[in-house]
Amino acid sequence: MTIAFRGLAALTLCASLAAVTGCENAPGYPRAVEVDRPEHQLDFHTLYSQNCSGCHGNNGRGGASMPLNNPAYLAIAGADHLRAAASKGVKGTLMPAFAASSSGMLTDQQIDVIVQGIMREWSRPSAVAGDALPPWAVGPGNAADGASVYQAACARCHGVDGTGNKTAGHSIVDTAYLGLVNDQTLHTVIAAGHPENSTPDWRSYLGGGRALTAQQIDDLVAWLAAHRATASTAALSGSPAGVAASASPSMTPSIRKEKP
Repeated sequence: MTIAFRGLAALTLCASLAAVTGCENAPGYPRAVEVDRPEHQLDFHTLYSQNCSGCHGNNGRGGASMPLNNPAYLAIAGADHLRAAASKGVKGTLMPAFAASSSGMLTDQQIDVIVQGIMREWSRPSAVAGDALPPWAVGPGNAADGASVYQAACARCHGVDGTGNKTAGHSIVDTAYLGLVNDQTLHTVIAAGHPENSTPDWRSYLGGGRALTAQQIDDLVAWLAAHRATASTAALSGSPAGVAASASPSMTPSIRKEKP
């Protein structure tokens, strides 16, 4: 009797297992899907889309922040700076830290994949071959000398006072703009240009094949920074000059609109 019962139990168990196995293969039965852990993702385009495109734009352009798809920018910045910025963020800007070691979500290997992908996809060493690259970091400048450089290199587009002109150009002394960018960002835009805003790089400001020197770039930054400091001082004192701010809070200066 006991033997018969055990045999029946074994047959029942086998039948149950067969039924379960059969259900798993039936149409419409939910199947487990294997998903890689986030830290295992090593595809450049996926990592860039998930972490970078929101600010720097798809394909490295079209975002609110600095275009990465700019050979001059990549040549001046270099892979080491890109890696440091992506890992630790950039103080004084909206660039956050992405590395897990800096409270971000990406591994060091993923940071390397992003940096290597950016350099591989968008750098063109031939575009700056033979040119003496300006340094990446902003250095000390002289605002008075910067005023002279501005008239020679920038006034034709941005006007004699930096507020733009009737035909083209942007206000680069806009207090809202200067309050949103630090000196390093100004240095970067002058040195590397901004293709989407038709801003040239350091090689094309003076015309005639004459490039801005590193000191001239720093002097221009000092001249612009002086406008920021003047506006801040005026605002603290409550003078009208501190209230005369532009309406545009964008990361790049807005085009000045002239009345018809």
